[in-house]
Amino acid sequence: MTHWIASSNRDNNKILEKKHIWGVPKRNKTLMQRVKPGDTILVYVRQEKEDDTILPSAITGAYEVVSEPYEDHSRLFVTPPQMGDEVFPYRMKVKPIAVFAEPLEFKPLIPDLKFITNKTMWSGHLRIAMREIPEEDYRIILKRAGVEAADV
Repeated sequence: MTHWIASSNRDNNKILEKKHIWGVPKRNKTLMQRVKPGDTILVYVRQEKEDDTILPSAITGAYEVVSEPYEDHSRLFVTPPQMGDEVFPYRMKVKPIAVFAEPLEFKPLIPDLKFITNKTMWSGHLRIAMREIPEEDYRIILKRAGVEAADV
């Protein structure tokens, strides 16, 4: 089993929570082919501004991959303006393991996460749609969210 952290925006996180489908851009096809049923995904949402409020970057929940990756070009996700007509066609079905009642703010986790090797320029580690993370990082995030790894 491999653990992944998947970067999203809040709109697409809501779609994931409702439809239980995760998708990545065309350019990430090869990456998606590495994902297997039984793998887990932690969903990371970037900092966003909502009206006058800054919503911090956060982890919103954990999911188990329950299907092989597949291709679907129907429009399901919200495409950020800088991504043109991207539809995130490489997809997989997931089931919730733990959707956090409150998003877990990401910045306080940085000092303890091994996959973030540059602690000052940390956002570069999350610019890709998905990246593999160590088991230890997965467990730290779940524990900070109040979810015991044994529960999942």
